[in-house]
Amino acid sequence: MADYFTHFSCLIDVGSPDKAARALALFRELRAADQDADDPDVAGFDLVHKNAPEGSSLWIHDDDQGDVEAVIRFVLRLAEELDLTGLWGFQYALTCSRPRLDSFGGGTHAIDLGARKSLGWSSTQEWLVAALNGEDVDA
Repeated sequence: MADYFTHFSCLIDVGSPDKAARALALFRELRAADQDADDPDVAGFDLVHKNAPEGSSLWIHDDDQGDVEAVIRFVLRLAEELDLTGLWGFQYALTCSRPRLDSFGGGTHAIDLGARKSLGWSSTQEWLVAALNGEDVDA
């Protein structure tokens, strides 16, 4: 039997040490609320304050079974709570403990923090299928 994993590791700069502390507090609050939830908000990733207490960067990384959608929801919530602006994005990798067809790949997401929305995403699997079908894809 094979085990499947989603991995990611990225930084988000929230602009100030105060905002970083507030982001961590929000994360901990949501994590505590998730203990009793059927559909947790912040499962599948961890949040660490880089260069605490004076830094403004937060490290978001998977916990072996990463949840890409949970990261996007959390970052959009952070953008709202902390009034973040600018563009942000991250990449993820799909891996497997054993060789399996269609079990490896990845993707990327881009988010407009100020508009509080996803700009788009890309999947290596979907790109490859389109390219092999002769579709006009950007390289």
